[in-house]
Amino acid sequence: MTDGWVRLDDNVIDGADMAERASRAATGLAALGVGPGDAVAWLLYNDAAVFTVTDAAGMLGAYAVPVNWHLAPEEVRYILADSSARVLVGHPHLLAPLGALDIPVIPLSDWPDWLASHKPYAAPALDPPGSMMYTSGTTGRPKGVRRQPATPEQRDRTTAFLAEIYGLHPGMVSAVTAPLYHAAPNNHAVMTRLAGGNLELMDRFDTERFLMLVEARRIGYAFMVPIMFVRLLKLPEAVRARYDLSSLRRVIHAGAPCAPHVKHAMIEWWGPVLVEYYGSTETGMVTWCDSAEWLARPGTVGPVMHNAEVAILGEDNRRLGPGETGDIYCLQRDLTPFTYHNDPEKRASIEHEGLVTNGDMGYLDEAGYLFLNDRRRDMIISGGVNIYPAEVEAALIDCPGVRDCAVFGVPDEEYGERVAAAIEREPGSACDEVAVGTFLTGRIAGYKHPRLVVFHDSLPREDTGKIFKRKLREPYWQGAGRRI
Repeated sequence: MTDGWVRLDDNVIDGADMAERASRAATGLAALGVGPGDAVAWLLYNDAAVFTVTDAAGMLGAYAVPVNWHLAPEEVRYILADSSARVLVGHPHLLAPLGALDIPVIPLSDWPDWLASHKPYAAPALDPPGSMMYTSGTTGRPKGVRRQPATPEQRDRTTAFLAEIYGLHPGMVSAVTAPLYHAAPNNHAVMTRLAGGNLELMDRFDTERFLMLVEARRIGYAFMVPIMFVRLLKLPEAVRARYDLSSLRRVIHAGAPCAPHVKHAMIEWWGPVLVEYYGSTETGMVTWCDSAEWLARPGTVGPVMHNAEVAILGEDNRRLGPGETGDIYCLQRDLTPFTYHNDPEKRASIEHEGLVTNGDMGYLDEAGYLFLNDRRRDMIISGGVNIYPAEVEAALIDCPGVRDCAVFGVPDEEYGERVAAAIEREPGSACDEVAVGTFLTGRIAGYKHPRLVVFHDSLPREDTGKIFKRKLREPYWQGAGRRI
């Protein structure tokens, strides 16, 4: 719990009120049968209720399960079933498309009365296991990353290195600019509260509104993704100069590559306040660098952190030397071990000698600074959001008239990448781009839909019969400024 406030628009909830709400929610969740090791799901926009649910679940030793509200109903129902969620809390119009569920559902419209109907939790709070974030995999189905509750010593070590990276301290004012169902902004917000900081929630990111909030609320801290920088830099110079941003002290960014010219421009505008890290839900943070380090080594994501390990492995799993590009295997050892909920074999498939890979490729320089130079072989990062081609392909292959397909990322000036689909039609089929879009609607989230659809008489294949996706993708990336 924390003394800090949480504000959305003009609605401010102070720390004491937040603590009481969480305590009453814990009583209510316990009455619904939630206990240690269970899951409590939430389907919410950025709202103070996110923290109430998370805190209350933690008091009972249960996992909070954030659910992406962009997902199609079928995708949401899959996560609820896979996580064995005991309760779902959500905004009413996000809940409506799901239809009847076999678990208790608490609409946010009923939330105040539901909280008021329960007394504060009287039993001792248990060690919170944290949130179980669902992250998609190359098999096309998302998996929950589940950790055991940390020991006090582990929590202290984790808090210490996050405090250094995030600049955590009591009274800090941090803007929440990205959806809290994403792991990185969620972690940044949760740690801000635990440090006694204050949160300024944005229900959606708007460039000028963000600048206005920084000036009006004297915001010093934020977690952002590079697409936000791109959009901010597109503002007219007169608009950019209109606002006093001198309160900014540390802006964290991660989750997607940031083009060097964009980062240079942001540092020139905001000063040396940008901090970047590399890691994932599975690995934790393994490198980080401030603006000065990045300017000295443009393109780096930083040196390896204390108690983290990064290894660059070749195709034979041999450790490569400085400057040699290979698969990045890494782990932050201060975090408790993780497994994929209901799928421990998946963890084994990405592990080597205790380290795990996010699927990225890169190299370490002579000084131990990590550079990313090849993207995840298949994953598309569009606007800081991970999109997995296998999931899109699994939906697309059922479309009438589609014989086979390949989904991949192509360059996009604003989003970094956009989804492209190469489709081999069934003989005689009149399937077109409109038919593809119509078919996918409701089956997968809109942001996963291909923005570029190209039809082929036949798709290039390797000797094994597998589609040679690189040949399809390569022409789009020629001259893009980075390797594919």
